[in-house]
Amino acid sequence: EEIQREIAYPDGRVEKVLKNGCHLIFLPNGTWKKVGSDGKTVTITFFNGDVKQIMPDQTVIYYYADAKTTHTTYPDGLEVLQFSNGQIEKHYPDGKKEITFPDQTIKSLFTDGQEESIFPDGTIVRIQRDGSKTIEFNNGQRELHTSQFKRREYPDGTVKTVYSNGHQETKYVSGRIRVKDKDGNVLMDTKL
Repeated sequence: EEIQREIAYPDGRVEKVLKNGCHLIFLPNGTWKKVGSDGKTVTITFFNGDVKQIMPDQTVIYYYADAKTTHTTYPDGLEVLQFSNGQIEKHYPDGKKEITFPDQTIKSLFTDGQEESIFPDGTIVRIQRDGSKTIEFNNGQRELHTSQFKRREYPDGTVKTVYSNGHQETKYVSGRIRVKDKDGNVLMDTKL
């Protein structure tokens, strides 16, 4: 671009005004700033390689050179972090966070303390504030984990519960119930 005028300031700054209306400001430490001809688009390139862009809509895009990470802040308060490994984090204004991992697992952290993870194979894990966990598998099976027991529900209606003391109880669709102690010994079996 053709320079219209150049101004050298006593503090070491140099400003170049281009014919297209852009301003370039160079600082002694190697940092430089470009103000677009619209006066609203600003790019600051820092001496350490970081780059900060301010867009006309006030979106701020900051690139951290050392970490190879981009942090974008939108006018509505949404913040998006993109890491070099492919991980993307979204921080919503209401406090919710959503993380997409490189393997495409998506984890949502809600403001009330609940969590939800959706894995690439379709498995969904939900964790409640009290620590209980529900797992929905893509084969139709479901698990519930609490401090008292772990229960697996099968698509055919069979329910197997393992209690914290090791006892197991299996209820079949037919009505049959089988109970085992912690060592696997059958305590009761109501074969119908």
